[in-house]
Formats: sequence, structure tokens, C-alpha cells
Amino acid sequence: MQKVQFRQMKDGTKEDYEFLEKHEIEYVAGLPDRIISALKNLENTFSGYQVTRLGHSLQTATRAEADGADEEMILAALVHDIGDDLSPYNHSQLAASILRPYVRPEVTWIINQHGLFQNYYYAHFFGGNPNERDYLKDHPWYQKCVDFCEKWDQASFDPDYPTKPLEYFEPLVRKIFSRPPFSGQYVGSQTMGKSAVDIAISGVGI
Repeated sequence: MQKVQFRQMKDGTKEDYEFLEKHEIEYVAGLPDRIISALKNLENTFSGYQVTRLGHSLQTATRAEADGADEEMILAALVHDIGDDLSPYNHSQLAASILRPYVRPEVTWIINQHGLFQNYYYAHFFGGNPNERDYLKDHPWYQKCVDFCEKWDQASFDPDYPTKPLEYFEPLVRKIFSRPPFSGQYVGSQTMGKSAVDIAISGVGI
């Protein structure tokens, strides 16, 4: 079989879907390479800061590691802005969706919310509410997201900070993005069938 025979999914056979699953597994094996490529592309996104978006991402991850963060949080710090190219106004949610099958729900939630929490530093200059994040103040991971932004994200625009290169973090990217997706060992009771909104935004499953 070179291609499935069906033109509508409802007409597919077990053999069709087993064939497709084999191809999907082979394709997904290249995910770490595509993540690394997407990170490299951040070198050429919008300018104006004293560091590139890649430099900012690397610095955020470097700071997280220096503060003793675990591997999942370091990886999250590295990829937290990976959605800037394709989803500049929803980049947090895109990054969280990429991470969700491979890390614990806490990490997904923090990355999903970090854009909102970052508004604390500048929203007032545009007539926005810098404290909008406070509607989540009773969430168990609220303070951890505050800390993510304060200690690592908003602080990582310093061209003089000793930042580790992407090559340093590549083994971590390959390690975590090669995990079996939605393995209970890493993500708990989350499954692909559960709503990403329920898991990542409201915290269902924590």
C-alpha cells in the first residue's frame, strides 16, 4: 500500500489506519529536529530589542537552569516564544500546545499563561490592565507563573548576560520531545482526547 484508498475518513479500514499510524510514527520521530529548526528561525523574527528572539529564548532557559529549574521547565523556558512567527498574538497558547503531550500539566499551564502575565510590565502604557492576570490569583500555579516571568522571561533581554548557545540545549530538546506523547509517566491523566482548554487554561487534571 502506497496510499490509503478512502476519500472520507469514515470510509477508512483498520488496515488504512494502521498504515497511516506507521507513517505518523516515522514522521513524529523528526519532531526534535523541527523544534530546533523553529528555534533557529527566531534569530530572524521582528527586531527592536537588544537581543534577538532566539537570544531571548536562550537567555531565559539559561537563567532557568542557573536557578535550579528542572529539565521540563528549562525546556519550556527555551521554547516559550516559539510561536512568535506563526501566532504573534497567541504565541503562548501555541507554545503550550507543542509542550503539552510531553511535560507535566503545571509546565503547560505556566507557558499557556505567560503572555498574559507578561502584560504586567507594559500593558498600562497602552491603556490596558497590567493586573488582568489576577483573575487567576487563586490558581495553585499562579505564583509560579509570576516567578517565571519575573525571574526569567522579562529579565532576559540583556546582551551582556552569559547565555548558553542552542547547541547546549539540543540534547534536552531531543530527550523530552522524543518521549511517548501523553505518557502517564510524564503528563499524568491527560490524554489527547481531553480539551486543551480544560487542561491548559482552567487547570483541569492538576
